[in-house]
Amino acid sequence: MNDILLMAAFAFLGAAVAGVLGAVALRLLRNRSLVVSVSVVAATAVTAMLLGTLAVANAMFLSGHDLTVVSIVILMAAVVALATAVLLGRWVVARSNALAAATRSFGDAFADGGSFAPPAGGATAELAALSRELAATAGRLAASRERERALDASRRELVAWISHDLRTPLAGLRAMAESLEDGVAADPGRYHRQIRAETERLDAMVGDLFELSRIHAGALALAPTRMSVYELVGDALAGADPLAREHGVRLVGEPPAPEPAAAVPVEVDGKEMTRVLGNLLVNAIRRTPADGTVAVAVRARAGAGVVVSVTDQCGGIPEEDLSRVFDTGWRGNHARTPVPPAGAGLGLAIVRGIVEAHRGRAEVRNVPGGCRFEVILPTAPG
Repeated sequence: MNDILLMAAFAFLGAAVAGVLGAVALRLLRNRSLVVSVSVVAATAVTAMLLGTLAVANAMFLSGHDLTVVSIVILMAAVVALATAVLLGRWVVARSNALAAATRSFGDAFADGGSFAPPAGGATAELAALSRELAATAGRLAASRERERALDASRRELVAWISHDLRTPLAGLRAMAESLEDGVAADPGRYHRQIRAETERLDAMVGDLFELSRIHAGALALAPTRMSVYELVGDALAGADPLAREHGVRLVGEPPAPEPAAAVPVEVDGKEMTRVLGNLLVNAIRRTPADGTVAVAVRARAGAGVVVSVTDQCGGIPEEDLSRVFDTGWRGNHARTPVPPAGAGLGLAIVRGIVEAHRGRAEVRNVPGGCRFEVILPTAPG
């Protein structure tokens, strides 16, 4: 038993010397190729075996012939180990270079819409995982690029529409002001009222732009309070009733039901959420023909909170436009009731921004004869 422990001690000391030399070599060569590092590891393992064997042989006084045989065996193992390490290192380096080339190619082609193409052939588990992560990252970058392009397009469209919408009332205001100044206005009172109406319209447009800029900048400050969703609906209906009467549209709101919606409160900023419902109602009223109906409903959705829906009779939205309805500046008019544009196409974008700031979401779908906008809000914590 003592002999075995002694041999183990001598073998450990010899191997430890080789291990220390190998660690020093790896540190000195840490910036070199992977082939060099793998070769050093293989050489360290063989050298540790050789030094351990020599230490044991010297302590046990093996014959010279036996020591020579053992040394030759270890040297042959060293040759095979080093050759295997070099082949393995070169293969891994080649796969790493191919992955790096694919990444550079993707970086060069990304601006032109290129996508990441992982290199063909096998690879180590780590390189394969890295390739999958690069492919997933490339997919997210491509999606982000498409969103950025769509946002840029909507911004350019918005600037064009805003320029047109501002130019028209400003030209009218100038003409009316000149008529009043020259004393040629047949009905000054009517001109004064028209100037006031156009000024209010411009003020509303500027207010929408300011609100949208706050939403996009993440500077929308909310003051949430606990309230019934029917309070919000009632305030919005009361505010939209004069416009509905002017357009000959009937507003229909479901009476509060004892269960389950009325029993589910929400925690929202009342002012901002009233603006959301007001924008939806104004949009629905203006798109619904005279003698049409705009219906507001409230219901609880299992696992989703409270749903407030506004259904109009606009004739529907083309399927290809449904995904753009809440985009900034969208004002699609085909397949809908033809009406003159009443704003800059910011109302629905503001709706989505405010609802998402409340951790909710806004949706739209076509229904027979029109479309239904839904605002899904989380329920207030119990």
